[in-house]
Amino acid sequence: MRNILSILTFLFSLAVYSQAGHIMQGVGAVNMSMGGAATGQPTDISGALHWNPATISSFDSDILKLDIGLFFSSPELSSTVPVFDSMGMPTGQFFSGVTEDDRGVSPLPNIAMVWGASDSKHTFGASAFGISGFGVTFPENAMNPINAPQNFGGFGRIESDYSLLQLGFTWAYQISEQFSIGVQPTFNYATLELMPNPTANPTAFGYPSTDKATALGFGGQIGLYYDTGVGFKFGTSYKTMQSFGDFELENTYLNGATNTNDLALDYPAIWSFGAGFSEGDFDIALDYRIVDYENTDGFSETGWTQTASVAGFGWKNISVISAGVQYKGVDRLPLRLGYTYSSNPIESDVAFFNVPATAIIENAFQFGLSYEVNDAIKLDGVFHYGASNGATSGPLLNPMFISNFPPYGAIPGSEVSYDMTTSLVMVGASYTFKTKTEQTE
Repeated sequence: MRNILSILTFLFSLAVYSQAGHIMQGVGAVNMSMGGAATGQPTDISGALHWNPATISSFDSDILKLDIGLFFSSPELSSTVPVFDSMGMPTGQFFSGVTEDDRGVSPLPNIAMVWGASDSKHTFGASAFGISGFGVTFPENAMNPINAPQNFGGFGRIESDYSLLQLGFTWAYQISEQFSIGVQPTFNYATLELMPNPTANPTAFGYPSTDKATALGFGGQIGLYYDTGVGFKFGTSYKTMQSFGDFELENTYLNGATNTNDLALDYPAIWSFGAGFSEGDFDIALDYRIVDYENTDGFSETGWTQTASVAGFGWKNISVISAGVQYKGVDRLPLRLGYTYSSNPIESDVAFFNVPATAIIENAFQFGLSYEVNDAIKLDGVFHYGASNGATSGPLLNPMFISNFPPYGAIPGSEVSYDMTTSLVMVGASYTFKTKTEQTE
């Protein structure tokens, strides 16, 4: 137990810097390679613990699993503004530019464990997953209006870093050989840093930058799982909104002045529905999720406050489809293909407010495999590629234009847009301590 706590502490120290993209489509190499589908087809313990706590009753071994990935993203931010003459009239000319992100690579670790007695209908689990985050680094760029220095009307360097580490403690009960229920209380630790901080009140020197702030949160998940015994499997789960205390952001303006502001930023509730089918050498999984951003603090609000700070991201609810297939016909070498589709929560009229959180991936493709070293040790790997399938775009906004150019003070003839691709290489290892059969011998 002391060793496990040491591992968790090490994982925690990494995970607070680990995320890009707001909600990770899966956890661990196996679940990622299945497109994140696991609600009705528990292919490995990480996906089971994350998406449906009831499914851990399907594992007949005590298993420990570790994963580490390297996440790459390549956002591009472009903007266009009309040029005005000395009388404030448009000249018909436009000023445009593009800035590329230089954030680099982010580590992505996960740890999970399940266990249970051989003669018991109870199964237990524990997990520490980096499940959410966003982050961009767009350097100051005088050739791109939105990244121009603040004293020239731009935002200068735009940088964000948000991450969420979730600890889960899971209990599943096998009501019958076919039907299980599961519950999971969750505890969360999140960090946030913004440059500039648009949620703070601007001054004549623009918006401030912040130091890294932290917040604690809690929530839970409940799930149901049914295995027909003839190949078909079904599951559903509900993860509650993860409620956080406010981030207390310590702000520093360009003239050295300081102040603080509080920001509420919760994690949305998620409904998951899943189906699976296993026959011979094939396992097939399909999940559908609804992510409830519209009732989540920090995402439901939008627009300008009376002091010209930004009220929130203004995201809409999204649908996510995850699908995966596993082929086990190669001795000791299971092969997997996965696909994930996600709708875009950002509408064009609020694209400007979401420049610090551009990680919107519509289509993601995965290929993974495992190597079964022996009966106890298994090694896993996955490669992921994702694309936004076009830019998210909308007008630049200015609170001074609200009365003349709704909504939110859109500047006529202006545009801000961003798109990105992502790639991930992840490896993992699992160790089976003992099966329930071995426990009875």
